[in-house]
Amino acid sequence: MNRTWPRAAALACLLIAQPVMGATEIRFWHSMAGAPGERLDELVARFNASQTEYRVTANLKRGYEDMASAALGARLAGRAPHVIQVPEAAAGSLLEMKHAFRPVHEVMAAAGGRFDSKSFYPPIAAPFRDRSGRLVALPFNVAVPVLFYNRDAFARAGLDPARAPRTWREVQAAALALRDAGVPCGYTTSWPAWIHLEDLAAWHDEPVTRRANGFDVSYSFNGIMMVRHISLLSSWMKSRIFTYSGRKNEADAKFHGGDCGMLTSSSSAYADIADHARFKFGIAPMPYYDEFPRAPHNSVLGTDALWVLSGKSAAEYRGVAKFFAYLTRPEVQARWHQNTGYLPVSPAAFDLGRRQGYYATRPGVEKLVKQLSRHAPAANARGLRFGNLLLVRAVIDEELEQVWSGRITPKEALDEAVERGNHLLSQFEPARLR
Repeated sequence: MNRTWPRAAALACLLIAQPVMGATEIRFWHSMAGAPGERLDELVARFNASQTEYRVTANLKRGYEDMASAALGARLAGRAPHVIQVPEAAAGSLLEMKHAFRPVHEVMAAAGGRFDSKSFYPPIAAPFRDRSGRLVALPFNVAVPVLFYNRDAFARAGLDPARAPRTWREVQAAALALRDAGVPCGYTTSWPAWIHLEDLAAWHDEPVTRRANGFDVSYSFNGIMMVRHISLLSSWMKSRIFTYSGRKNEADAKFHGGDCGMLTSSSSAYADIADHARFKFGIAPMPYYDEFPRAPHNSVLGTDALWVLSGKSAAEYRGVAKFFAYLTRPEVQARWHQNTGYLPVSPAAFDLGRRQGYYATRPGVEKLVKQLSRHAPAANARGLRFGNLLLVRAVIDEELEQVWSGRITPKEALDEAVERGNHLLSQFEPARLR
């Protein structure tokens, strides 16, 4: 059965119903391609059909890393969007651009109406609050690193398809069994820097910086646990049970195409996997090392927020506020979460999904949501609010690639990544103080 046709037909009906003449346009730049982008078009179409005063136009812009720079360039040319989607890794830099963006709390207050900035899960909103606790950007896409596994391939390999590997030792045993059963690739990963350094540390309550994360002066992700973990992955490469697929989400396609039996990726990969996989698959929390007494602890959230650019009219900001108020409705958040694999941003959306029976047949998904409130976020699990963080992640990936190719040892790679990362951080700090 073609699952795309009913969705496309419904979207067409919504698009036909959209008001066009006389509506104030709100331009929204995003970076969601594939299935998430299709779901976003549906969401925007529903908002447009719900009222006649404003019309949101969603435009796909490739490369979310450059989204803020592209929007600021368009702003200087008088062609700026009203809203842009930016990952939390850029929050540290954007918070210093005080005149380029209008804080969300100001936009919502000026428009009046009801908006509770405390309705979000605290770990989700934390990266986007200023020193006074006010919300400067609207949390929108929330994802955590997860383990996907091919249940059909597990059954063929003599593994229990109802039980996901819980520890990295169990991942190794499963990958070996999959290899012996003829699966070309036992395990692969997307987003290596985020998943195998930042999140690995948070999941085990280990530091990646010299002081409390988010307000530090230097990195220190070359400790014993990180070296040990990258060494393990390197040994799996040599044993042909781990396949390196790329720095971003290239590995997702290798999993839903059936080449790899296990995948660590963002939970947001769920929509594309569900659309493309021709096998039963499971989703589970990230594996951990059970000799660490505090593991599993907290995940590092991958959160994209919606930032509002400055320089627009009062009427346009009222439109942005109305769109944002719509996005924060529990029923809208619950639908977005359930259709995409992104996590709900509020307890109200999660509770609604539970009442709807969504989690009854998806216990793995419910476990992921509960990670948001597993523990109060410790210092090592708050994520990083550093300038130039996207560049630092690129450095980490570059050094890890030297390990995967056998050119240098894991310790050498992480030492070099720390040195280069601290240099990038030192470049940002003087600029911030000017």
